[in-house]
Amino acid sequence: MIPKVSREVIDLGDGRSISIETGKLAKQADGSVVVQMGNAMLLATVVSARKASPGVDFLPLTVDYREKFAAAGRFPGGFFKREARPSDSEVLTMRLVDRVLRPLFPDDYHAETQVMIQLMSHDDSVMPDALAGLAASAALALSDLPFSTLISEARVARIDGKFVINPSRAQLELSDIDMMIGASKDSIAMVEGEMKEISEHEMVEAIKFAHDAIKIQIAAQERLVAAFGAKETRTYEEEKEDEAIYAKVKAAAYDKIYDIAKVGSSKQERTASFAAVKEEVKALFTEEELAENGDLVSKYFYKTNKEAVRNVTLDLGTRLDGRKTNQIRPIWAEVDYLPSVHGSAIFTRGETQALATATLGTSREANQIDSPSEQGEEKFYLHYNFPPFSTGEAKPLRGTSRREVGHGNLAQRALKNMIPADCPYTIRIVSEVLESNGSSSMATVCAGTLALMDAGIQMVKPVSGIAMGLITDGDRFAVLSDILGDEDHLGDMDFKVTGTADGITACQMDIKIEGLKYNIMEEALAQAREGRLHILGKITETLAAPKADVKAYAPKIITRTIPGNFIGALIGPGGKVIQELQKATGTTIVINEVNEEGVIEILGTDPAGIEAVLAKIQSITFKPQMGEAYEVKVIKMLDFGAVVEYTAAPGNEVLLHVSELAWERTENVSDVVNMGDVFQVKYLGVDPKTRKEKVSRKALLPRPPREEKKE
Repeated sequence: MIPKVSREVIDLGDGRSISIETGKLAKQADGSVVVQMGNAMLLATVVSARKASPGVDFLPLTVDYREKFAAAGRFPGGFFKREARPSDSEVLTMRLVDRVLRPLFPDDYHAETQVMIQLMSHDDSVMPDALAGLAASAALALSDLPFSTLISEARVARIDGKFVINPSRAQLELSDIDMMIGASKDSIAMVEGEMKEISEHEMVEAIKFAHDAIKIQIAAQERLVAAFGAKETRTYEEEKEDEAIYAKVKAAAYDKIYDIAKVGSSKQERTASFAAVKEEVKALFTEEELAENGDLVSKYFYKTNKEAVRNVTLDLGTRLDGRKTNQIRPIWAEVDYLPSVHGSAIFTRGETQALATATLGTSREANQIDSPSEQGEEKFYLHYNFPPFSTGEAKPLRGTSRREVGHGNLAQRALKNMIPADCPYTIRIVSEVLESNGSSSMATVCAGTLALMDAGIQMVKPVSGIAMGLITDGDRFAVLSDILGDEDHLGDMDFKVTGTADGITACQMDIKIEGLKYNIMEEALAQAREGRLHILGKITETLAAPKADVKAYAPKIITRTIPGNFIGALIGPGGKVIQELQKATGTTIVINEVNEEGVIEILGTDPAGIEAVLAKIQSITFKPQMGEAYEVKVIKMLDFGAVVEYTAAPGNEVLLHVSELAWERTENVSDVVNMGDVFQVKYLGVDPKTRKEKVSRKALLPRPPREEKKE
């Protein structure tokens, strides 16, 4: 049976297009779609259980994005030739899609739901992650799931002042903006990206440009659904409700929570106070009532708690810890805290603390990227760790979480453009979050800046970061600077902005409500700039500028470039020369061949060892020029001459024949020179008879006058 296939095309306006097709593949899924741009093709499917699992009171949504190596005509690297766990880039794409989709499901929809997106065909001129959000939304639109608000995502770049949608990786190299925007037809839902010190106004303009493109993509989804036929939305068991219980809980708890919230207290004090109120509320119900409706009591207490806390801010302009809406928590910072690392810093803001370390290495330590859509390496990378003790919890460690990957990537993007282009080091920043009450990723940016400067990395400019929040009831709104964990959890927006004194370097925004107006976003950005500059001032108070040099025990790196034909001589047979040189000097030597030249990296802590390597390189690459004079030293005496060594290139030897010692006839070599003598010789090139290099001492001496023959 020939399948019914429906297809819609999105014209990008520059000769490129995106097509969305359904009806041919994966028809047993609740919804499936193939999105194609150029030769890049993604298959997106969605499947959701018919019933929620007992006791589940949240949406168990899983977004999975995978790039198949076969899509690019490549084999997986490593020993096992099968795709294994997702790469960091795949995880980041999953997060981008998840963050837009999750808030758009009904609050009471709790069935297990899985959105799977896979790259089936790759095109080097297309970045597939920019199509993942479109593919996921189209698959959901074609399903019977209760997902009514269609979305899409788009990447926006700016090249020579002109915005471009969904650029290629080559185009992105020329851009000063790399932003992913997720949005519905009416409002922005997610923003994430990096920039090269752009202004707040420029950022808003880029978002608006992407939003216009997204509206076109959503219209194409609507046409596809109409052409293929919309499915009737499935019925599902809605959450039980009991207005009487809600009224009882709210009457008992609202005023008490409001009073606690308006006082201003620490996280632990506040948590204990809220817990005490909850116990008082539960005491109003019998054991039988709690056994039957305890889940409702907890749900309504959370709802009441959220409403009271939000109203305190909207009514009084006061926050949970007593701050005003634009006030930053107290900050203290310290550098050079860890004695054995290359660079370290503690950054503490309120009840959030990050300890960052900087480690310096050669290109051998670069982070290798090997995925179907990208190959390369990172010479600057940042890892973020969020242990459970940072929030006072005891939980098992189960590897790096998606959240840790995402927060680390944001901090890395915030800092990377401030690493000098000529920095010879590979740099790894590790941030250990030791305390957390909101904005730990932004504390990582600040601690990372200080650790880099402590390590002697000559940053272009220091970078700071701040997390902004929003609380609104539809009419009133309050933009919050430097949000707490509770304000993130109970609020309507989490907007992280990083930058220097001159512009934004990275951002990440998640909106939990529909219809966020651009004027609120602009106000949040303006308030963020004030907070960012305040925090930047605290950073420069701690360390005004990068330290002039790396620490005494940190490795120094020297680079030299040699002609490609000398690489073999430096390595030696079976690597013998370079291995013995590293062992003797206590250095690490890395050789990379670039454009038929050898780029040598010498890493070591002992200056004498580094100098010894440089001398060896000088010796190997030394090439005397015809007719030039060079200083030499006698290292061996022979009957027919002396073996001399160029002092500028130790180990580089040549025979000074007895006939070239002096103009006078020389019977014994020792009559003219002896072991250890230093003098000048002239380089005469290669003797055509012996095919050996030839030097002369006498050529630099005055020639004695010829004796006239006697009659």
